[in-house]
Amino acid sequence: MGSRIDEVLARARDAGVEFIVLPADEPSSWDFVEKLSDGSFVLPALGLHPWMSDQPLDMGELRRRLAGCGAVAVGEIGLDRVVETPPFDVQLRCFESQLDLAMEVDLPMLLHCRKAFDDLEAVLRSRGGHFRGVVHAFSKTPDIAARFIEMGLHIAFGGAVTRPHARKARSSAAALPLDRIVLETDAPSIGMLGIPPESVEPAHVALAAGAVAELRGLSLEALGEATTGNARRLFRLA
Repeated sequence: MGSRIDEVLARARDAGVEFIVLPADEPSSWDFVEKLSDGSFVLPALGLHPWMSDQPLDMGELRRRLAGCGAVAVGEIGLDRVVETPPFDVQLRCFESQLDLAMEVDLPMLLHCRKAFDDLEAVLRSRGGHFRGVVHAFSKTPDIAARFIEMGLHIAFGGAVTRPHARKARSSAAALPLDRIVLETDAPSIGMLGIPPESVEPAHVALAAGAVAELRGLSLEALGEATTGNARRLFRLA
């Protein structure tokens, strides 16, 4: 396992990736994320994903772990109306508690959202409506993205923008303010054009970068410089 991870990280460096934000999805993965994080290239984020939100969550422990490992974000957290379990009310309570913690410790959020954008917006606006964070794996229209950009959030594009038929994602990638766009792979959960999800790895963020650069009429270098700068500011990296 170790050599496989080393190879993946080496390919990411060779592809020009400057750093990777590695999120946990449940407490059982927190140790793994902390162990793999090195404080410079691989950066940790800890949280409880909505798909696992029926698991026990010790908020005091999460608070301590975030501080102890130098986490750059709380996540992956959010809401998902596509799945039937855990029930939405369970997801909502779990999300709200982690959102409040992120605000308390002044960390950005890595936000998962499927078919729940109105719900997500309502929760955020109920808490003041201004945050640091990113709506990840975005594949919806520019008007939906604009609602979250208005609240200070960034929008992350990954596999969807590499697929020509993903018109909503591609229209958003072309239209949104450049200073609010970041790039991701969500490896190994979302495929890229011609690459199945299980084969996607961080190096493939270059494919997302190429797609967004083409859509915006920018060079790959200019797009990469802009999105990397956005991510550094979002996560407060030197």
